[in-house]
Amino acid sequence: MTSRNADCGSGISRREALRIVTSAPVAAAIVWTPAEAERAGEQAQRARSQAASQPKGYQPKFFTAHEYATVVLLVDLIIPRDERSGSATDAGVPEFMDFMMIDQPRRQTAMRGGLALVDRLCEKRFDKRFAACSDAERRQLLDDIAYTDAVKPGLEHAVVFFNSFRDLTASGFWTTKMGIADLRYQGNRFVSEWNGCPDEALRKLGVSGKS
Repeated sequence: MTSRNADCGSGISRREALRIVTSAPVAAAIVWTPAEAERAGEQAQRARSQAASQPKGYQPKFFTAHEYATVVLLVDLIIPRDERSGSATDAGVPEFMDFMMIDQPRRQTAMRGGLALVDRLCEKRFDKRFAACSDAERRQLLDDIAYTDAVKPGLEHAVVFFNSFRDLTASGFWTTKMGIADLRYQGNRFVSEWNGCPDEALRKLGVSGKS
């Protein structure tokens, strides 16, 4: 059997990251600021555009090939493609996450350890890592770690990680042009004439528009 440590990139190993993440739930949380997310989003979109003309496409700066493949699968399970917009991968969320990890040791540990934990849970259940599982098997695992209420024993750390990962996915998606279009947010619009609050809305509030 191939060592699970063998495909680790630079920095902390998968084994050490997994040990740290499972030592305390808070260690599995991935935290960031809006400014960091905005900067990473801009960097990711530039890198994505540049990679479009390259034969191999985008090459991760932090993630290993296996970790990146896992990230791609996870984000598209969280935000899949539908009739309204593209998926998280279509919007460049995996690249966004990759840039969010650069020069952030604590964040790297939480991410690497969390992904390793997802793999370990799949190995226990299905005798294979997440990327090698069927879609049904992946969804079965995520159903158990997606919600913070009624957490099953032994899955506490995975729940903390996945909820942070899901928040990061949403942050990456809804700050892109595709994500903003998905929200159908039109911003402040000029109104040439204002006739006051509609009567229906006033009735709902129990007030009258007449002075």
